[in-house]
Amino acid sequence: MSQNTNSKQEAQESFRDSIATIDKEGKRAWIFPNKPSGKLYNLRSYFTWIYLFVFFGLPFIKYHHEPLFLINVLERKFILFGMIFWPQDFFIFGLGMLIFIVFIALFTVIFGRVFCGWACPQTIFMEMLFRKIEYWIEGDANYQKALKKAPWNAEKIRKKGIKYVLFFVLSFLIANTFLSYIIGADNVIKIALEPISQHKGGLTAILLFTAVFFFIYSWMREQVCIIVCPYGRMQGVLLDKETIVVAYDYERGEPRHKFTKKTDPTKGDCIDCGLCVKVCPTGIDIRNGTQLECVNCTACIDACDHMMESVSLPKGLIRYDSENGIASKQSLRFTTRMKAYTAVLLVLIGIEITLLSTRTDYDATILRAKGMLYQERENNQVSNLYTIKLVNKTRDSMPVELKVENFNARIEIVGKSLGVKKEAITQGEFFVYLNKSEIENRKTKLLIGVYTNNKKIKTVKTNFLGPVN
Repeated sequence: MSQNTNSKQEAQESFRDSIATIDKEGKRAWIFPNKPSGKLYNLRSYFTWIYLFVFFGLPFIKYHHEPLFLINVLERKFILFGMIFWPQDFFIFGLGMLIFIVFIALFTVIFGRVFCGWACPQTIFMEMLFRKIEYWIEGDANYQKALKKAPWNAEKIRKKGIKYVLFFVLSFLIANTFLSYIIGADNVIKIALEPISQHKGGLTAILLFTAVFFFIYSWMREQVCIIVCPYGRMQGVLLDKETIVVAYDYERGEPRHKFTKKTDPTKGDCIDCGLCVKVCPTGIDIRNGTQLECVNCTACIDACDHMMESVSLPKGLIRYDSENGIASKQSLRFTTRMKAYTAVLLVLIGIEITLLSTRTDYDATILRAKGMLYQERENNQVSNLYTIKLVNKTRDSMPVELKVENFNARIEIVGKSLGVKKEAITQGEFFVYLNKSEIENRKTKLLIGVYTNNKKIKTVKTNFLGPVN
């Protein structure tokens, strides 16, 4: 009896031995999902329009002549919603990224892979842009399958040619937008309008990104979510029985049966129509339970609801729910694990707000010149040479004036006057002259005030070397 039970369980779990996109011979099994429709699909479409408007429009929105959002890794310049971050602010930016990771973890613990289905660029571009182009040109799943098997005649060449041309154009548009987030929209426009010889590197980057996106959306497709994406692997660790996922209500649906007009109370509500499998963009059967390949796109929910409505059965056989919610009709609970993630997240957010509120727009570092001793001057004075590094994080030029705060000392700038252009870093040198009578120790503490437009921005502590009286 136990052997039969074990065999049955093994048979039920056999789907986990392989993925839907690989056949028994180890070759690629192409997925041709039916065109989805329904309430949730329409809602995702509306959300997609907003998403695309933000994605394609954000690089062109400026604040004080700067992009509202910029991740310029090459120049180590980051702008988040108008706030500029330089390498000196990396700890703030890094903490922000840590908070984002914790938020993703917390979000995943509670809501599973809802991000993948509703907000992930891969899913949105693939399912709501490229897939729709495919349906428009080649037709629904059955027509796509027939076209793939058909010989290369005029119709096939025409449809495939138009599809791939549109895929390339859309990939080119996405590549330009993506690069705009790195180097700025103005620089991307320059690459497009100015001679190629002046922007060989930029043009190469655009073509490279275009090729990558074209390859992803024309060939890799759902394989990105199944094989490449690290988030999917991380989710396998974070999901538990309290997590909200796209789930099949096996308590209500089993045992499955073919639809008949006669009501049989011993049978479940699932009529084994297979529509939930046919519309799945990753080719899985959601009735087997939560799987790695499921991106929570909700196409199976819409398909099942439509069928349930057609056979006069209650909708929701496939729905958003947790494993415990399905098994014991238990509502969502705020578990200890969720509380712990939330507490950590709130602490990190508090630290980040504190750092942002205390962040300065200017920074100055003053150090004694290396390898230089003090110099005795006329009029019973001693001088030390210092180097200064100035950082201006603002959008305005910054004139600089230095004053010794705790002694009656004189400062002499070496070369041109100190100042730093907007969003720039500069270095300079200056002498500090101090009377011998004020030197009591070999190292005397100096407080040097850094001023811009008669406003003190920082007080820097340093040492002054001199002879002891």
